[in-house]
Amino acid sequence: MADKVKLNELKPMSIGDIIEVLSNSYTKLINDKVDLDIFPSVMLWGQPGVGKSQAIDQICHNITRLTGKKAVKTDVRLLLFNPIDLRGIPVADTDSDGEKVAKWLKPFIFKMDPSDDVVNILFLDEISAAPQSVQAAAYQITLDKKVGEHSLPKNCLVIAAGNRVSDKSVANKMPKALANRLMHFDVMTDFDNWKKWAIDNNIHPMVLGFLSFKPDLLNTFDTSNDHLAFATPRSWAMVSNLLNYISSDIDKVYPQICGLVGTGNAVELRTWSKLYKHLPKIDDIFAGKKCNVPTEPSAIFAISCAIIQHTKKHVNDMKGIINSIKYVSNFPKDFSMLIVEEYLNNDEKLRDKLLKEPEFIRWVSSQGFQLSGIGNGVF
Repeated sequence: MADKVKLNELKPMSIGDIIEVLSNSYTKLINDKVDLDIFPSVMLWGQPGVGKSQAIDQICHNITRLTGKKAVKTDVRLLLFNPIDLRGIPVADTDSDGEKVAKWLKPFIFKMDPSDDVVNILFLDEISAAPQSVQAAAYQITLDKKVGEHSLPKNCLVIAAGNRVSDKSVANKMPKALANRLMHFDVMTDFDNWKKWAIDNNIHPMVLGFLSFKPDLLNTFDTSNDHLAFATPRSWAMVSNLLNYISSDIDKVYPQICGLVGTGNAVELRTWSKLYKHLPKIDDIFAGKKCNVPTEPSAIFAISCAIIQHTKKHVNDMKGIINSIKYVSNFPKDFSMLIVEEYLNNDEKLRDKLLKEPEFIRWVSSQGFQLSGIGNGVF
């Protein structure tokens, strides 16, 4: 049996950094009209729940935004495939000489739009969980972008993903011959990158605030125990869905939360929720109403995350945003500084609007903040 890939030879990278690296590389190739075949297929290694699948969606979004071409993802779960699924089903046919031959019907994964205004991404998920016979059938796809007589279109990029054998998930050792055909990335959990994603993807403010205060609980995956429920970015997103769509009252969905992130994490979140209930309403802050200002760091974290998330959804409400800045000016300077950084660095349109607001400029000056270097760190 072949040796497993030695991941300690790779420098772990956050999912956000990997998205940026790949998006920039793909975009340059596409905009420069370089043959996409020169770029090797990519392999994302990482524990369950770190966001490998979501990364592909973001890369597609970035390609569309930066190239003007439509990026289309074809998601193939190799764990559910056998070798014939990749090559196609053989059927009887006749060649030009009238002799009977076998013809292989084209599998659906090869039915892609070859148009010049489209970029296809073939996502081979759970490749490490697939039997080695299926992994072997993936050799040609990753290197030559073909299997047998069927070829992927020239506008196709290939990205694979899977769990490591060391993660104690469903995973088989990858043969060296296949491993050498791939560009490998070791995915690590990074709270700051996850937070940016969470703000953009409607993660419940209670979850966002709680994890901002206790970022170490974003990922409690541990191969040394056999716990079935543990915290990962994916399981916290599921908790957020419960709070968004079932009930925002933690007591009403507490058993489900325990089943997603484990009892210990659920207890801490429920304790946090009691604090969250006493925070001022975000709508009142943006309406300019007089609201109480929390003094406990945990409460300030919670209200800060809620304010940032609300602003992201209401970026055109300049009056409300100015009201929110007036409110956070009552926070300790470190906290108000963090919110201003979020406002200025994470949304270019909002930044441009704020820098034209005399009231904002006056407030920034009164706090002693420096506005030079925007985009590379405000302060």
